[in-house]
Amino acid sequence: MFEKDLSLNLLFDTYGELLPENQRDMFEQYYCDDLSLSEIAENAGITRQGVRDRIDKARPIISINQ
Repeated sequence: MFEKDLSLNLLFDTYGELLPENQRDMFEQYYCDDLSLSEIAENAGITRQGVRDRIDKARPIISINQ
């Protein structure tokens, strides 16, 4: 199961600008707006897996600054 690490929400406020715009938008929708991967995928016109991949790539950028 893909569980949300809510501490990333706080780090996003500080380091979110380090992400490319599409990753930042999807990360924010998932962690801050609490949308599901499917909802984000539908809004973006991509697959659920595509959304998950972008969020997975964003997570280390946000958390590396801890």
